[in-house]
Amino acid sequence: MTEGKSNKPIVLVLLAVIGCMVVLVSFAVPLYSIFCQATGYGGTTQRAEHAAANVLDRVMTVRFNADVDPHLPWDFHPMQESVKVHVGQPKLVKYIAKNLSNEPITGHAVFNVTPQKAGLYFSKIQCFCFTEQTLQPGESLEMPVTFFIDPDIAKASNEGDVHTITLSYTFYRDVESAEAKTPTDKTSGADGGKKLALAVRQQ
Repeated sequence: MTEGKSNKPIVLVLLAVIGCMVVLVSFAVPLYSIFCQATGYGGTTQRAEHAAANVLDRVMTVRFNADVDPHLPWDFHPMQESVKVHVGQPKLVKYIAKNLSNEPITGHAVFNVTPQKAGLYFSKIQCFCFTEQTLQPGESLEMPVTFFIDPDIAKASNEGDVHTITLSYTFYRDVESAEAKTPTDKTSGADGGKKLALAVRQQ
C-alpha cells in the first residue's frame, strides 16, 4: 500500500505532462502561423486592409511563379512574368487557372516570397489565396492579386541589397471539399426517384 501511494504523485505528474504536450501540439500550427505572419519567417507575406500611406522613389522588381500539386489537374500560371513597382505603390496583377478535368474541383493556394527576409514587407490587399477556389469542368478563371511593398523596408538595415522579390504560389486540391462531394445518400439518383414514387403511390 505504501508503494502504491508513493507512485501517485509520479502518475499525476506524468498525466500533467502528457496533457500539456497535447495542448501544445493542438496549438502548434496556429501559433506557428501567427509567428510567421508577425516576423515574415519562411517568406510568409503580410495582409493589409489598405495601401501604404506614402510611395517612395525606390523601384523594385517583383517576379511571379506558379506551381500545381500533381493531384490537382489544373493549369495555373501568372499572366505576367514580372513587374516593376515603386515601394509603397499598390499593384494589381493576375494569375489564371484552368480546370483540365471533367469534374468540379476546389483548390487552395499556399504562398511565400523570396528572399524570405522580404516577407515581412510584402503586403497583400486582395488575393485569390485568401479563399478556396472552385472551378467547373474546363473552366478558366483569372485570379487577381493586389499587393504593395511596405515603405518600412527602406528602414531595415538588412534589406538594402533586396532589389528583386519573387512571389510564388502552389495550388493544392482541397481534400475536405472532395470528400464532402462524395455521395452518401442512398435515396439519391434513379433508385431514390423510384422509392419516392412508390411512397407517393402508397399514400
